[in-house]
Amino acid sequence: MTSFASVHAFEAALANLRDPDAGAAADARVRQGELTKPAGSLGRLEDLAIFFAGWQGKARPQIARARAAIFAGNHGVTVHGVSAFPPSVTAQMVANFANGGAAINALSGAAGLELTVVALDLDRPTADFTVAAAMSEADCLDALNRGAAVVDANLDLLVLGEMGIGNSTAAAALCARSFAGGVAGWVGPGTGVDGHGVARKIEVIERALAFHIDAPRSAFETLRRVGGREIAAIAGAIVRARQLGVPVLLDGFICTSAIAPLAAENPAIADHCIAGHCSAEPGHKRLLDRLGLAPLLSLDMRLGEGSGAAVAANIVRSALAAHDQMATFAEAQVSASL
Repeated sequence: MTSFASVHAFEAALANLRDPDAGAAADARVRQGELTKPAGSLGRLEDLAIFFAGWQGKARPQIARARAAIFAGNHGVTVHGVSAFPPSVTAQMVANFANGGAAINALSGAAGLELTVVALDLDRPTADFTVAAAMSEADCLDALNRGAAVVDANLDLLVLGEMGIGNSTAAAALCARSFAGGVAGWVGPGTGVDGHGVARKIEVIERALAFHIDAPRSAFETLRRVGGREIAAIAGAIVRARQLGVPVLLDGFICTSAIAPLAAENPAIADHCIAGHCSAEPGHKRLLDRLGLAPLLSLDMRLGEGSGAAVAANIVRSALAAHDQMATFAEAQVSASL
C-alpha cells in the first residue's frame, strides 16, 4: 500500500500531524508520583515514560515490538571528492549488514530490535546536485514511500539510520537550505576528510545552494533537490510514523538531517521524535538545538547506520521497565512522606 500517493498527499500529511494522548500522559505522570522514589529522582527516564504513554495512549507503555530501519543510497555529488571513501563502499556495507557483520547488527540485537535494511537503487546514484536536482519528483516520492513502508502500526518504537557514501554533504546541504545562516557551520569531516576536504565540501554545497536558489522552499523540494534517496526515505518513515503514532528514535547528523526540511515547514514534526545521541559530527549539536531535541547519549560516536540510536534504545527500555514494574508507595507499604 502506498502511503503518499502524490506530492500533495505527502504535504498534507506533514501539515496535519496527530497529537499524543494528553490523558494517558497525565495518567503516567500521576503514576510517576506514586512510585517508590523521590519525585523526579529518575530524571529523564521519567520523561521518557510519560512521552511513550502519550504516544501509546496508555499509562503504562511497553515496548513489545521495536524495529531498526536502515536505508542506503548513493550520491552523485561524490564526483567532487567530498568523501574519504568511494561510492562502492555503500553496497559493500549493505552486504555486510546482510551477513550480520556490521555494528548495527550487534547493537540492534543487544537492544532487542528487528533489523530491516532497505537499499535504494544503489546502481543509480542521485544526480550531482550542483548542476541538477538530486532526484526527479517521481524518484523522491518513491523514496518517501519506501521509507514509509517500513512503519507498521503495531510497532512500539522505530529506530532510524542510514548508510551512503557522500551523504554527510547532502545532510549539510539540507540543513543549510532549510535554516537561515551559512554553510560552514553544518559541514564536518564525515567519513574522515581532512581540512582541505571540509573546505571542498563547503564550496560544493555553496554552489549547489546557489544553483537551486530560485526553487521552491517546500520540504519536498528541498529533499529532492539537495537530499538523497536514503535521507528522503527516512523523512517518509518519520511522517508515516507520526500518522500511526509510533515514536521515532533518531540516530546521528545525517539521519536527523532528514527532519530539517520537514521541521522548517512544520516544527511540530519533531514532537514524536527522540534524539538517541549527539554525534561527533559538528553540525549535529547545532541541528538538535534547532529542533529542540536533547540527546539521550553523547558518546563521541559518528558511525551512522543507526548505531547510536540502537544503543539509546536500551535507555528507553530501562525507562519503561522502571515505570511499569516499580511498586507504588501504597503497594510497597512505604510512607510517601515524612
